[in-house]
Amino acid sequence: MSNQQSIMPTYHVGNSFFHHLDSRVKLAALVLGIIIILFSKSLITYALSVILLLTIFLLSRLHISEVLSPVRWCLPFFIVIFIMNFLFNHSPHPLFHWWIFAPSIYGLIHGAQIVMRVILVMIVSNIIMMTTPPIEMTYSLESLIKPLRWVGLPVAQIALIISIAVQFIPSLYSEAQNIREAQIARGAQFESKSLWKRGVAYLPLLLPIFLNAFRRADELSTAMEARGYRVEKTRMIQHFGQFDSKSKLTLAIFIVLCVAQIALSFLRI
Repeated sequence: MSNQQSIMPTYHVGNSFFHHLDSRVKLAALVLGIIIILFSKSLITYALSVILLLTIFLLSRLHISEVLSPVRWCLPFFIVIFIMNFLFNHSPHPLFHWWIFAPSIYGLIHGAQIVMRVILVMIVSNIIMMTTPPIEMTYSLESLIKPLRWVGLPVAQIALIISIAVQFIPSLYSEAQNIREAQIARGAQFESKSLWKRGVAYLPLLLPIFLNAFRRADELSTAMEARGYRVEKTRMIQHFGQFDSKSKLTLAIFIVLCVAQIALSFLRI
């Protein structure tokens, strides 16, 4: 269970400012926070993103190891992104040029910026998901995309699909871990220094995971039909926290910071 929690952010019961915040505001804050991070291009804008992130973290009262553990699992991915940008981001002034490699200072900075943005987005997403029950996130999503009903989109069904998909991920990861341990017992070399051997070892994981996913989907659809679920009759009951002055102030702060970040980005400050 610890491995599952370490890679997938799950809801943590708490009594913090963010735990009691309206779930619609938290979802909007997540979107605005991602925009603020993606528009970080200078020291000032990155500083604004980091300060905002630290504030959110302190208000959530979560343990730093819980928030950062999914990031730790993605470190090899970040290293690959950084190296590829450093070696292959062709700049007019490379440090040297050999075959297909053209490392440059620009590539170094660009790779560091991409990795930093992805890490910050992961952290803010983890905090929001750890302070919001999945069902509340589903209701909030349905509420926010409700205007799409005017163009004929099945809003309730979309929200339901996303909710089910999110709740399936930890289960599928747990099954993948069990299959991985069984493969290790059969001699699979997941920790081999050879990238080829590690890649070959992971191939047998794919088919059982996909089969389990389809099996679970079939079982879920059968259970929903047995309980009388009908798409045209489905109505999701919305449960939200009180949209009080605290929620309004939080949303206003995120909107102001988002506008300021975009303005600073275009002004190249």
